[in-house]
This record gives sequence, C-alpha cells and structure tokens, in this order.
Amino acid sequence: YRQINLLLNAVDRLEVRGRDSAGLQIVFTLEKEKDMENILLKLKEKGLYEDYLTRAEEKDLVNGAILIAANVNAGAAKKTTVTFTYKTFSIVGELGRNVGDLRQIIKKDKIIPCFAALETLYETALTHTRWASVGSITEENCHPVNNYKLEQKNPHFPFYPKSAAHINVVLNGDIDNYQALRAELPAEMISPELTTDTKIIPLQIEKYLKAGQNLSESFRLAVNDFEGSHAIAMTSDLEPGKMFLALKGSGQSIYIGISSDQYMFSSELYGIVEVMPHFIKMNGETATNDASRAAGQIFVLDQSSSGGREGASGCYYDGTKISLKDIDLQKAEITTRDIDRGDYPHFFLKEISESAISVKRTLRGKYRLAVKNNSLPQVIFNLGEDIVPAAIRLRLQNGAIKNIIVIGHGTAAVAGAAVADALERYLKNRNINIMCKVASELSGFFLKDDLSGSLVIPITQSGTTTDTNRAVAMAAERGAFIISIVNRRQSDITSKSHGVFYTSDGRDIEMSVASTKAFYSQIIAGHILALFFAQLLAARRDDYIMAELLNLESSPQLMERVFAKRDQIATSVKEAPAKKFWAIVGSGPNKAAADEIRIKLSELCYKTISSDVVENKKHIDLSAEPLILVCAAGNPRAVAEDIAKDVAIFKAHKAAVIVFADEGDDRFDNIADAVISLPVAPMPLPVILNTMAGHLWGYYAACGINKE
Repeated sequence: YRQINLLLNAVDRLEVRGRDSAGLQIVFTLEKEKDMENILLKLKEKGLYEDYLTRAEEKDLVNGAILIAANVNAGAAKKTTVTFTYKTFSIVGELGRNVGDLRQIIKKDKIIPCFAALETLYETALTHTRWASVGSITEENCHPVNNYKLEQKNPHFPFYPKSAAHINVVLNGDIDNYQALRAELPAEMISPELTTDTKIIPLQIEKYLKAGQNLSESFRLAVNDFEGSHAIAMTSDLEPGKMFLALKGSGQSIYIGISSDQYMFSSELYGIVEVMPHFIKMNGETATNDASRAAGQIFVLDQSSSGGREGASGCYYDGTKISLKDIDLQKAEITTRDIDRGDYPHFFLKEISESAISVKRTLRGKYRLAVKNNSLPQVIFNLGEDIVPAAIRLRLQNGAIKNIIVIGHGTAAVAGAAVADALERYLKNRNINIMCKVASELSGFFLKDDLSGSLVIPITQSGTTTDTNRAVAMAAERGAFIISIVNRRQSDITSKSHGVFYTSDGRDIEMSVASTKAFYSQIIAGHILALFFAQLLAARRDDYIMAELLNLESSPQLMERVFAKRDQIATSVKEAPAKKFWAIVGSGPNKAAADEIRIKLSELCYKTISSDVVENKKHIDLSAEPLILVCAAGNPRAVAEDIAKDVAIFKAHKAAVIVFADEGDDRFDNIADAVISLPVAPMPLPVILNTMAGHLWGYYAACGINKE
C-alpha cells in the first residue's frame, strides 16, 4: 500500500492538467509457494473466490484484472507472480479525477488486502496517465497493455521452456509504423476494442521470445523495430523483479531515481522527487560513435542487485553497453514544495493569481539600473554565461548571427510572437532577420542545411514539448545556437540548449491549464533578452533601455490591479447574452493577446473559438451573431477610434460585445454590452493586461458553463 500511495502521489503531480485515462499495476513475487494455496482458501472462506476466478481470466488488461503466473526458469525454483491492474478513463479529463478514482477502486477491492500482507521476493509497481493519441478513450486502451491474443495458445519460448509470459507495457509517444507492424499479424489476433498502438509492443517482444531470445534481447530487438519518438516501460513475470526501460528520440523523457534500496522512474522529474532526489536522465538521442546505428538507450532495473547505480544496467539500441559513472548521477534542483497546488477552488485561478509574482521573479536579479552625478543612465545586465554564452555574444557582435528565430507551440508560440515583435523593435537597422515560427513549421518546412548563422530561441513552459524539442534538436544539428526560455529546471530542453533563461526562478510548476502565468513571464523574459541584445549591439542607448525596463517593472502592480477587478469581470460574463459562437479580436501587438485568450477559452469552455484582427472581423462571419471579446486597451488613439467604429458594426449585426479598454476611455460605454477598464500602460504591457482580463473572463465563463 505504501508503494501504491507513492505512485498515486506521483501521478497527482504529473497530472498538471486533466488526463483522459490512467492505470496502475502492482506485481508481487511470492516468497513462499504455499502462500498461494493459503490465499485461495482464504478467498473461499470470505466468499471472494468466484470474483477472483472471473478477474483472473486470461484477457486484455481491464480494471480489476488479476494475472497469476507460476514459472520455472533455467532450473531455478518455481516462482509465483501475482499482478493486479486498475484502470480508469473519461472522455473529458478532469484534474484529480484519475487519482481519486484509482484510490477509490483500490480501497474497495476486497481481494488485494489478502495478498498485501504476504512476504514477497520482489514488488514492482507501474502507473501511467495520458492523453489518448492513437486509439479511442476506452478501458482496454488505458495503459498498461499486455500481450494477450484472441484464441490464445500457449506459445513456446525456447529460453524459458516451462513458462508462459505476461508482458505488460506502457508507452509515451507513438509507434509511427504501428499499422505496418499490425498488418504482419493475423487480423483476428487483437480484440477490435483494443485500438492503441501500444498493443504492438508486447506482441513484438513475444515474437522474439518465440525465436529463442531471452527477455532482455527480445526487448532490445523489439524497440529497434519501432519508428518514431517513444518512451517505453515493460515488466514480465518471465523475469520478475526487473523493469525494462527504453527511450528513443527527443519527444519524451525518462528520469531514473536511484537509491540504495529502491528505484523509481518517471517521465517528469517531479514524479520522483518525493523520495528520489538523485537520478539518471536517459538520453534518447545519442547512439554509439557509429553514426549509422540507431539512437536510443535501454536500461534494466534489477531488484535482485545490490542497488544504487550498479543495479541499473544500460545499453544503446545497438546493444553497446553503457557504463554509468558517478558523474552521471544528478541531484534534483526542485522539491515537492515547488509543486504544491495550494488551496484554490480551481487551479486555473491559482495560476492567474500567482502571475504577478511570477513576473517579479523573472525580473529579479537580471539587471541593475544606475544614475551617477547627473550622468547618463547606465544599465548593467546580469545575464551570465548560463543564459547567453560568450560564443553567442561574439557572433552577434561580429555579425555572424544573421537570423534570430523564435519558436514555440500553443501558448508559447503566441508569447514567441510578442518576443519576436520586441526583437524587431529593439534591433531595428542591425541587419538581423527576425522570424517567429511554430516549432513544427520550422522543422517541417524552413530548416536549411546550414544554420550556423542562426540563433533559435525556443519558448516552452515545461521544456518537454515534443515538437519544440524536435525542432531544437534538428536546428542544433545544423549548427544553430540555442537560447531557451523555459519554466522548469532540468527539463529536456535545458540539455539541448547553449543557454537557458528561466522564467520566474525555474520552479513555478504550472497546474491545470498549462502556460498561464508562464505566458506573462515568457513575454517579460523575451523582452529582457531583446534589450540585452540591443545594448550588446549598440542598437539602443541605455536611457531608452532603462525606460523600457522600468515599464516592465511596473507590470506586476498593474496585473494585481486587473486581478482585483475579477468580480466586475465575473459580472460581465453573467450579463453577456448567451451566444453559440465566440470570437476574440485584437489589433497590432494585441493580436497576440487575442490568440492567447482564444487558446484558454477553447480549453476551458470546450468551444471552437476564432481569433482575428479587429478590422478583419467585420469582413468575415458576423452573420453568425457571435459573442466577441475585443482587446482594445493600449491601442494608439487613431486605432482606438477605428475599433470603436468596428464595435458599432458588430452590434449592428446582433453580436454581443465585451471590450477591454483603457481606463478613462469612454468611447465604448454606449456601444458594448460590457466594458472592462484596464490600467493605461505602454506596450508590451497592454498585451499582458488584455490577456489577464481574458483569462479571468474565461475562468468565470467556464464556471458558469459548469453550473449549467
């Protein structure tokens, strides 16, 4: 039960937003063979035997499944292994639901307590949570998945002649060639209800077992068959007490927690820090010196070993052994305190409420402002080699870097647009081409063979976004320099970067909807970096840079003023007429605010929402009579006057209109359904303030929808 609780706590931390399914599996290898006989007698006495027989039928893993295996391997004594599997799923993932469901399911299980008190040789536990990517959201498709086949016959494994195999697998990522591998199998082999690509993994391992390989080699050969980026964990009662791990590509991670008496692994570092401050980070992108060999690493964790790093044996996908050294063991820079959710009714509101302090932490210690004896202002930046290495500074100064490419996905891509806008503004006339690209667009369509003249700035909250990390790896391979703006210390992208600019202090783990407070901090970090480049290249004088930094410094106070208006914002939601279609609009820099609000409202309110430039909206779909949120705060006077005319047009076409406007601007009062006044500030702060108002509006709109 301690192991189960530990795993559920870890899943609770991993589920920083609602996932659609989760599974937990715990395996006991009994120390005494007679214990199984005694357990069966006890189950009969308690009237649980029929339930046990039903749950212990050979089948695909479903909630409550029990697997029993009594295997004899290589002349060793017979070992009985008992496996309990629990699963839960929901079409709409809700934060905390998976863990709550699993706790209740296990609590109500009357059979597992009979086994929990027994003495065991080994105990192995595995848990997994996911968004479904291949296959529908069903109990059968929840991980772990096993090697059960319809009309199953007992296969012969030459290396394990007196054994049957239960092979249990979880997967992060995708098996890109799943369909091709599936086509090699008889059509009737796999249940039609089981449509996840993960199913091919245990079947491919079994294929090599049938050919006479041992479990380790079967696992290695199988993972070499899979195309695409993946992280795989596998257990089997053929070799109880062992956990097999494989990582290939840049899209996923595996952190292996190491201690003297136990191992724990996770796709995210904060999944293991409760009990494992020391870890090994697997690398799915490296291979042996032979460039023609497949990249990827495999580790086997063995409970029968002496523990520590000696019990974690590793190899590359080509079989070349990995020799672990003390230097490979890292210490976590985060603790469970850094991922505490606090006491909030909803986690999205928590993230908004902490946005101002996150921005303060991002600004803290990055520069010093000085004015001496009425001389010109002086700005002293404190961006060390860890943020902007000397090699990048030199190449910027001597003109070797001719392109700066800002990339990201989702909210981070929107923040990237604001950062690219700052770079263009601050580095004007410095002959540097500034681009902003969605990361997958860069990797798919815009990569050149030689990127040695390019600086890529990936923006990511988690540092684990698959498409962003892939683009970074591909750009680095072509000679690009990388400075990442990221929220999490020791995340994947930090090891791929030449420099890292942490938002906040690298410890603000986002809960619920990702990249909320991080969005604001990403914009601030990008502007600081852009101003540093402007000083480095003498593109702007220090008095200009100081004024810009002082403007950024005012943002936390202004954000707190917006947050204080949340009751007024909530009222505007209630007063807004019910509309089926929603749209968010903003012009100039505020188009970024509109794009980000659209993302959050779509996620929160389960709506497909459009985003557009204000002036463009009147030419497109006003016949839909939508609800329109207008990001109007911070616009120049001429633009504001045009937007007021556009709002009148929206109303004439029976749209409902909510306007975010500057304090003191009354031109919308008699036109819009509601006006939310925001503090007046120079750019880029209106992007932040409009977005914050939109985030709060979306939160209260979602609360209202939930009540309905």
